[in-house]
Amino acid sequence: MGEWIKTFKQGLSIENPLTVLMIGLCATLAVSTQVQGALFMGLAVIFVLTMSNAIISTFRKVIPTEVRIPIFIVIIASFVTIVDLTMKAFLPGVYQFLGIWIPLIVVNCIILGRAEAFAYHNKVGLAVADGLGMGVGYWFVILVLAFIRELFGTGRIAVFGSTLLTLPSGYAPPGLVLMFPGAFFIFGFMIAITRAVSERAAKRRKAVAS
Repeated sequence: MGEWIKTFKQGLSIENPLTVLMIGLCATLAVSTQVQGALFMGLAVIFVLTMSNAIISTFRKVIPTEVRIPIFIVIIASFVTIVDLTMKAFLPGVYQFLGIWIPLIVVNCIILGRAEAFAYHNKVGLAVADGLGMGVGYWFVILVLAFIRELFGTGRIAVFGSTLLTLPSGYAPPGLVLMFPGAFFIFGFMIAITRAVSERAAKRRKAVAS
């Protein structure tokens, strides 16, 4: 159980796919203009990552090394199709906003990278922990990024047509926040803050150990 928890926590902190490994950024920056879209994009990534990790780990001993990447892609594509059709049927508004980024989860570096680097070499339990940890880590970062961009880019946070939070009426939203340059700028600050916190925590641990 201790190893499972340790593996799960790595995706939240020292191996966070966005702020540390910095993979899967294209989709993240593209869909993080709305909290609603980011919410479901994160859930989609968690589902696909966890399920594909579990299946790949289960059959890792019978998957030929020479063709493992095509097999990984087929497995990942199967779960992406489930997500795609489910969103199209039950969440058409979210599906329309996310657009092409849902099918492109198939080639997302996070999903394929964890399949190759972790699931293919570890037991099912740890592969599931890795998928959940990486997925939740991704979800948290994209939600924070979307919250900042939507709030300061539009002056409000809206989910399913309901306004949850608004800025004062005199606030004039800068359009740059919702554009890619603004996304890179905000994301850079998030990385800097994350690394500063991590370095401070590491110094404290060293001080306690000594």
